[in-house]
Amino acid sequence: ILMLSLALGTMITITSNHWVTAWAGLEINTLAIIPLISKSHHPRAIEAATKYFLTQATASALMLFSSMTNAWSSGQWDITQLTNPPSCLLLTAAIAIKLGLTPFHFWFPEVLQGSSLTTALLLSTAMKFPPTTILLLTSHSLNPTLLSTMAIMSIALGGWMGLNQTQTRKILAFSSISHLGWMTIIITYNPKLTLLTFYLYSLMTTSIFLSMNSTNTLKLSTLMTSWTKAPMLNTTLMLTLLSLAGLPPLTGFLPKWLIIQELTKQEMTTTATIISMLSLLGLFFYLRLTYCSTITLPPNSSNKMKQWSIKKPVNTLTPTL
Repeated sequence: ILMLSLALGTMITITSNHWVTAWAGLEINTLAIIPLISKSHHPRAIEAATKYFLTQATASALMLFSSMTNAWSSGQWDITQLTNPPSCLLLTAAIAIKLGLTPFHFWFPEVLQGSSLTTALLLSTAMKFPPTTILLLTSHSLNPTLLSTMAIMSIALGGWMGLNQTQTRKILAFSSISHLGWMTIIITYNPKLTLLTFYLYSLMTTSIFLSMNSTNTLKLSTLMTSWTKAPMLNTTLMLTLLSLAGLPPLTGFLPKWLIIQELTKQEMTTTATIISMLSLLGLFFYLRLTYCSTITLPPNSSNKMKQWSIKKPVNTLTPTL
């Protein structure tokens, strides 16, 4: 029932032209995913579900308020007819909260950490599709400078915060924030490119989450020992991680290349240079994940050094005859 509700909510949102039906679809999605997050009944999962509910409810309320303000000033309930400037700002904030773009990203890593790997996969891919669709439909009305600023901040933060993480779900959460930055930066100039980036990102993230789920990898330390369980799976994981990093012969390089090319055509060479440099931060932690997944002899603590530190008690007592 929950999975059908998720599919229904997504379909309603992506096929609707009216603000209220789009909002209703997003609400169905939110209500369907909350039981999936809190399924394990662990306090961390309950906390994640609560955080998710509060942020999504706030975003939905903002979106509804934005559409009502727009309808009040223009008399239009059509999604594509967003003409009121305050409504545009409110909608940008609402969608940024829904997606987890940078000033509103705090909930996303926490919720992913509290969820199981399969639920985290849904949150990273399927749940991002309806808000992205709304962003695509309204992209011509939104402020490009604001979107570009949020996108650069997302790419920077996704790279920086992912560096010191040891939990795989949190690393993938910051990877998701970074990729959303790449999608948002190009949406006002070439929306089709945003969709291509989203599809390829979803494909690669699905592959990574399913690989980690089959070996039950939640930390970097368990990733080091997962090679013995499924060698072929780890090879796939390695290639997918490098693809997500955007290394040239692999699929993940294509959207980044096209985005940089489009930004250069729009005479935004500085922006293109900044986001290219910031993606190197992401490359670092992807390479670390790759190294951990392909390592055949995990580093283990040797007892040889301990022998030096433990002093043997000297027997000072002389035997008596």
